[in-house]
Amino acid sequence: MDFNDSPEEAEYRAKARAWLEKNVAEHKAMNHADDMAAGKAWQRRKAEAGYAQITWPKEWGGAGGTPIQSVIFGQEEAKFPVQYGYFTIGLGMCVPTVMAFADGDTKKRFVGPALRGEEIWSQLFSEPAGGSDVAAIRTRAVRDGDDWVVNGQKVWTSGAHYSDYGIVLVRTNPDVPKHKGLTMFWLDLKSPGVEIRPIHQMSGGSNFNEVYFTDVRIPDSQRLGAVDDGWKVALVTLMNERLAVGGASGASPKEILALAKDLDAADGPLVKDSAFRQRLADWYVQSEGLKNTRMRTMTALSRGQTPGPESSIGKIIAANVLQDLGNAAVEAEDQYGIINDPALLPLKGLFQGAVMNAPGLRIAGGTDEILKNIIAERVLGLPGEIRTDKDAAFKDLVG
Repeated sequence: MDFNDSPEEAEYRAKARAWLEKNVAEHKAMNHADDMAAGKAWQRRKAEAGYAQITWPKEWGGAGGTPIQSVIFGQEEAKFPVQYGYFTIGLGMCVPTVMAFADGDTKKRFVGPALRGEEIWSQLFSEPAGGSDVAAIRTRAVRDGDDWVVNGQKVWTSGAHYSDYGIVLVRTNPDVPKHKGLTMFWLDLKSPGVEIRPIHQMSGGSNFNEVYFTDVRIPDSQRLGAVDDGWKVALVTLMNERLAVGGASGASPKEILALAKDLDAADGPLVKDSAFRQRLADWYVQSEGLKNTRMRTMTALSRGQTPGPESSIGKIIAANVLQDLGNAAVEAEDQYGIINDPALLPLKGLFQGAVMNAPGLRIAGGTDEILKNIIAERVLGLPGEIRTDKDAAFKDLVG
């Protein structure tokens, strides 16, 4: 494992940093109407410079660069206040699926506008009765001439309320095992019969949504992949999702150490409390292990290799550390921990945000349980779970 940039990587990092310093300043100097407008403007600026999707081919607006260059730019961009999450799902999961399975005209129509931030996409997979089992989809699509008529419900769809388009996985054949009767489509989220209801979250935000389909007609020309072969298409999306969601960000041992120096405990500053110091040491060890695991991934990318399933370790550790650390900090703040005004809180409410957001990070991009199974089976080589439903027709599973 190599902790240092190669000469070529160091040169690219310096180039990216110089571009960011100049362009972030220009971007912030502009008076954008709102956060969405600012996000679209920044996305367009990156696209024009070839930084929007560095690894994409130049013919689709990318830079034809390497994965390690993409990582380096992401690291440098994270140091500036220009993180807009509106495009992560579309560019990280949906559009790559469109690029892999759509026809040429569809790709020409959608890839460019998405890259420039002109159109936003969302992913419609999860369902109320499915839990962590993506293949347990009940939303039905029935063929009617050149169209498919879709009825059902999706849930926890991030960003659907501000998205223009989406990819949706539906069941087209209930008479075969659950993984074999699925089909993927892209659709206009403004289509008749699509109803989007934002879900109010405990953080006060409403980024997730319920999406209802009532006799929604989707042309067969909008199908991605073969009929009943949607699981193959979904795997492409899910693999991209693992990379796009990545690890959690936010409060770290460094921030809670700073807080502990200012908070009083029974016998002086909290940082002097032996029980707290033990927890702080645990968080530090976990964070260092996570950093080194990420360095392994970066080393693989730098050598032109593809990171393996061990990258699942990162999200499990990061999300759980964030949740545990946030809970400890809020408890240490005592009655002040319930205040939700960032202007009145240490580090602008960083720990309160961790408490509210970390549980969602343990679900997004694969639950802890799913990722632990991946690590157990694909990294450690342990026997797979017994699946009694593997060969049963889906209709027999749902009654």
